[in-house]
Amino acid sequence: MKRKLISVMLSVFAMLLLMGAAANSEPSAALLAEEESVVLDAALETEANMSSVAPSFEAGPGFSAGPSFEVGPGYTVGGVPAADSVVGGSTEGKEPEVSVPAIPEIPTTPVVPVIPDLPGALDGGLFINGQPAPAELNRELQNGVTYVSLSVLARQLAPGAQISWDGAAATVVTDRLSLSAEVGKLYIVANGRYLYVPETVQLTSAGQVIVPLRVAAKAFDAQVGYDSATRTTTVTSGSGTIQGGDSFYNQEDLFWLSRVIHRESGNQPLEGMMAVGNVVLNRVADPVFPDTVEGVLAQKNQFSTYKSGVLAETNPSERSIIAAKLVMDGGVVEETKGALYFDSGSTSWAARNKELIATIGGHKFYG
Repeated sequence: MKRKLISVMLSVFAMLLLMGAAANSEPSAALLAEEESVVLDAALETEANMSSVAPSFEAGPGFSAGPSFEVGPGYTVGGVPAADSVVGGSTEGKEPEVSVPAIPEIPTTPVVPVIPDLPGALDGGLFINGQPAPAELNRELQNGVTYVSLSVLARQLAPGAQISWDGAAATVVTDRLSLSAEVGKLYIVANGRYLYVPETVQLTSAGQVIVPLRVAAKAFDAQVGYDSATRTTTVTSGSGTIQGGDSFYNQEDLFWLSRVIHRESGNQPLEGMMAVGNVVLNRVADPVFPDTVEGVLAQKNQFSTYKSGVLAETNPSERSIIAAKLVMDGGVVEETKGALYFDSGSTSWAARNKELIATIGGHKFYG
């Protein structure tokens, strides 16, 4: 009996121990609820505190987080063109919007097309006796020289002129003028005068004979002017005809000049012959030398053929006479402009002491 009592007591004690252990291992529902309530209250308090404070963050250059910033012309905000002054806004109660300025278009220098100098590309207009020149005049620029249709210009300056073409040359005839322009020649002939055409008389694909405007105008005794302010060219009629060659050319000068050209350069191209004549006339115009053609030729140690008498007995060729007339009428070979000496070798005094300007044919020309 006593043993049964002890056994029952031990069993009860063991059950009590087991129940105590279970109670210690699981928190009560009340405790869990209390702890959960504390955590929730803390979270709500934190959220309330955050909502009352404006959010802030670090903004990079050119960005805005509430504070305003200046937006220059050409910028946009959110795809919308910015105002001229300030862009910004409040962030209260909402997620702050970061305004990112759009990349402005980079201004580019406008590309100006370069228009090359082309034949016929002339700046301004051409007026003949105050009236615009007809389109069929067909102005054309070649190496800085204005070419025009000879026949059209002739009709403008001499309405009653008779104009003809023989397949090689154009002729213009009035009651006081006889003019011939042969294609490919370095001159035109007007009343016996030889007028230099550096780029030659030309025939266009349209069948027009074209010559330099100034040369053709000279044949008609017309004046050519140019206004740089308006870039216009004017042609004004004169007497209608150029002075005849018989009265224009000084016969004594022509005698000596044609002969020295023949003796010194008779086998040279026409412009080489003209260049020799240019040297003689340049000396006539220079105060250092005698002021006549014969005086220049007679100067000591210059032209030995003059002193020997050979020059006076020379019979000049037609080309030599033409070359002499061309330079006496103002024709100047541009390459040798201003030359005062020439030779055919490299041992002369001029070769040793003067500047070489150009070489034409077998001659060298010096300044």
